Amino acid sequence: MPNTKSAAKRVRVIRKKTERNRRIKSTVRTAIRRFREALAGGNMEEAQAKLRRALITIDKAVTKGVVHKNKAARTKSRLTKSFNKMAG
Repeated sequence: MPNTKSAAKRVRVIRKKTERNRRIKSTVRTAIRRFREALAGGNMEEAQAKLRRALITIDKAVTKGVVHKNKAARTKSRLTKSFNKMAG
């Protein structure tokens, strides 16, 4: 339990930020999962659309400070590489 008013406020603020970050991370994971499912299904047009959506979602997470830019670059590279491998 927080002992001071400022500590209580920090608890509230952190809880709110944690919920926001969790929501953004979940959105990123869902976009990546949908891309991988489309890729496994073999529909390349759908997979390309899902890849584009996943890349945008990852970039948004970076701008909000939820994901580190290097991790985002690595993830985007791996997703694109897997798409190119299946397409080519």
